[in-house]
Amino acid sequence: MDDEEGARQSLQAIFKDDYSVLLADDGPTALELAQHNAVEVAVLDVRLGGMSGIQVLERLRDVDPTIGVVIMTAFETIDTLRQAMHLGVRDFLAKPFEVAAMRAAVAAAMLRRTLKSEIQTDADKVRELFGELQTQKLEEQILRTRGEIYASVIHDINGPLSAVASYVQLINERIGDLTRIEREDFEFIREPLKSITRQVTNCVEISRRSLSLLRRRNDESTRVRVNQVLADLGYLMRVHPGLRQNQLTIQALPQDMGAHVNGTDFIQILLNLTTNALQCSANPHCVRIQASSMAHPLDLRTFRDGPEDRLLNVERFENTAPLLAVAVSDDGPGIPPELLPKIFEPYFTTNFDRQGAGLGLAIVQRLIKEANGALHLHTRPGEGTTFTVYLPAFAIPPEGSGITG
Repeated sequence: MDDEEGARQSLQAIFKDDYSVLLADDGPTALELAQHNAVEVAVLDVRLGGMSGIQVLERLRDVDPTIGVVIMTAFETIDTLRQAMHLGVRDFLAKPFEVAAMRAAVAAAMLRRTLKSEIQTDADKVRELFGELQTQKLEEQILRTRGEIYASVIHDINGPLSAVASYVQLINERIGDLTRIEREDFEFIREPLKSITRQVTNCVEISRRSLSLLRRRNDESTRVRVNQVLADLGYLMRVHPGLRQNQLTIQALPQDMGAHVNGTDFIQILLNLTTNALQCSANPHCVRIQASSMAHPLDLRTFRDGPEDRLLNVERFENTAPLLAVAVSDDGPGIPPELLPKIFEPYFTTNFDRQGAGLGLAIVQRLIKEANGALHLHTRPGEGTTFTVYLPAFAIPPEGSGITG
């Protein structure tokens, strides 16, 4: 991987008789090649216009941790060396490189990969010999996983139950002392009753989804109408405490479409992101939710992780058109650069005075991953934050097709 044509052609000429050489001029192309080919060794340039060689190396470790790596650069720094060595790199070449030095570096990286594979094979045999011990560890892990799921359930149903309580209070204030319900009273409570039914259904679906996780079952209900979910979200947020001093707008799709995601999961994703946006500042601010359709795949080359941006779940993202994009934006204080790497960690929260559990964004990340979607975060201190959810989508078929809302 090198953005210089001459360097790429030189490497191909050196190794054309020994290996099958794959060429990439940027990070996303290199990662795509690694995902679809059995790569033995990667030769990476550090300085690129988009993703750096170190960022590509981090993603390669997720694709295959045993890939051998050779780093080449004309701007070698102590920080670059430290980052690369932390990721397991032992071979560094300064540009322009000598042919003999490049051959030796690739051969050494290939040997280390072979040794890693042999060590892995031996480790597998050892694990088989200690089957009973592994079973015990697995049971302990299941208990920990169940604890996380139970915490997730409590967190997820808190929103729907809060809405139910608010609507019940609203109805009681209207008809609590009446001995007879007039037509105008009935008209008043009709919509709150519908909302209560929806939120109770959400609680049931959340419980079923969690039991499905515990029983290792997959939920097959993964097709949902987008505008119906946005409408349900609007009803749910109508009585949210965060709206007392803040403004929320929801912009649906001009032409409805479907998304390949569990409906309850979709509600939880948007609910958690919206709640976080409403709570990002104690000062009055605006939150906007905007849905849009994409007729082309996402150009991943336009995304770069940095102090103001993060793109999650690139490896499992089904980047095939059509796509749904839902952006949740606020004009609050933004996220400080030092907190950006931590916000998706379970139980991390800055809302200690608001009894935040710190699970919202961790749940969002897990649900988007299960839906084979992606999440882009852009923030700027003093200007606000935008979370954009990308999900596989499809055109709405005729009525009566069985798609749920």
